[in-house]
Amino acid sequence: MFGPLVEILRNSPEIALFLVLCIGYAIGQIRFGPIQLGGICGTLIAALVVGQLGIRLDDSVKNVFFMLFIFALGYAGGPQFFANLDAKGLRLGLLCVVEVVAVLALVLAATVLLSLDQGTAAGLMAGAATESAVVGTATDAISKLSLSPADIAQLQANVVTAYSITYVFGLIAIVVVTSQVFPLLLRVDLRAEADKLWKTMGGGADDPAAASATPEMVGRVFRVTVGRGRSVGELTAILGRQASIERVVRNGQSLAVEPDLHLRVGDRVLAIGRRSALVNVGELLGQEFADTTAFDTVVETTEVVANRREWFGRGLQALEAVLPTTVQVVGVARDGHAMPLLNDLTLQRGDVLKLYGPAPDVATAIAQVGDRVIASTRSNISFAATGILLGVFIGSFSAKIGGIPFSLGTGGGALLTGLAFGWYQSKHPHRLSVPADALALMKDLGLATFIACVGLASGPQALALVQKFGIALPLVGIAVAVVPASISLFVGHRLLRLEAPVLLGAIAGQQCSTPALSAVQNAAGNATPLLGYTITYAISNVVLPLMGPLIVALAGLVHHTT
Repeated sequence: MFGPLVEILRNSPEIALFLVLCIGYAIGQIRFGPIQLGGICGTLIAALVVGQLGIRLDDSVKNVFFMLFIFALGYAGGPQFFANLDAKGLRLGLLCVVEVVAVLALVLAATVLLSLDQGTAAGLMAGAATESAVVGTATDAISKLSLSPADIAQLQANVVTAYSITYVFGLIAIVVVTSQVFPLLLRVDLRAEADKLWKTMGGGADDPAAASATPEMVGRVFRVTVGRGRSVGELTAILGRQASIERVVRNGQSLAVEPDLHLRVGDRVLAIGRRSALVNVGELLGQEFADTTAFDTVVETTEVVANRREWFGRGLQALEAVLPTTVQVVGVARDGHAMPLLNDLTLQRGDVLKLYGPAPDVATAIAQVGDRVIASTRSNISFAATGILLGVFIGSFSAKIGGIPFSLGTGGGALLTGLAFGWYQSKHPHRLSVPADALALMKDLGLATFIACVGLASGPQALALVQKFGIALPLVGIAVAVVPASISLFVGHRLLRLEAPVLLGAIAGQQCSTPALSAVQNAAGNATPLLGYTITYAISNVVLPLMGPLIVALAGLVHHTT
């Protein structure tokens, strides 16, 4: 019955590719509590199943899409990676060192005890550490080994099979331990600790979870009655930076808004700010006035990248103190994550601030903070292609480290040039380059297509590896996920003295596990775990993929000596 369909897939493997992507991302959307496999793991599972039919795409397809992915990965992470190479970032970066060293040691120990080949060892590392990019850098390194094509194909198949087995167990393990087990070991009420940290850093006391989202900004016009005699300066002091008096119209004439301007009965006042702050302004001024024809103030919401050196390492409150009083910071994004709007939130190079206020004042604020983010859907293909070409060139070099031949490969080279090009773009955001949406598509489609191609080619060999190791690989995968996290828990709590929400977020980041972050945030009740997550995520997301070639080389040495 399925004979004609199988024949079509074999004759047109591109159809099989999109079938795998379709099924894989559907599988990845299924959620089991806080656990969600995601599209990449779902695609790999679908590819391994469909691959049993003997369908294979040309290797050039796999290589092209992997280079697109790995360059985009570096490009997107470059600004935050270099921004975190400071005292605070390197302090939390110690947890990333723990992750890398512990994972390498555990995988090498498993290689000796279970007699793992290089492919299985690399797949174990990629899956248990939940870092899909290691699959690409490891398979690229394996392709350069002095082995027969059949042996290389077998090792590459073992990479993806071991990854698919250990990823699921590693993901579940890291989600459970960070959100449920570790708070018990620390003997803390995570929600209470997160609420305490939120208030300590200047967050509001009412609804910290809601406060972490971008507040809704509005404008309201009031007719002065009870507010007669009040000065603009007095109102500004009462409203703080939550709202501001933007316009005052008296007898049809617009007045200069100055601190010593006193309001009179009948004045019409335009106030701009957060909706929650304007709810009670009527009690200070008078009844809200519906006719706004006299108020032609143009307000805008603009994104600006923070690249003025004087703000790096300083709190958000210090920045707001020098901005025009009519301009509000309504959002801060770091590495694609919306950060909590706390007074003590430390600004970093590359943070994207969303400013709201009158157009002239916003322009003044932009000059104080950095450069306006260009909202464009156009991509500089030449810029991206140059970066990938340089990466391939850098990756072609090899050297011996301790007698072990080591090469970054095309993946490691493209990752490094992506970092450099992304950092350059963060320094010059006013120049057209690769928009964030285009980068997201390059990463998602690049990695998913690469995984699908490798999974299809590995399908026939997958069952043999499962039968050979049985339950051993899942158990080792859990150990590789949990042991480094446990060591980091001790280091972060005893040595670094990190607050529990920040520490647990940092552990999720060192594992590059977004599901673990989501679980920790749900347990904490607010966004404070992001304060640790963004730093370790930015570092581990760069360092772990570079470990792909290294684990292949080390596992080969161990395998040869034993």
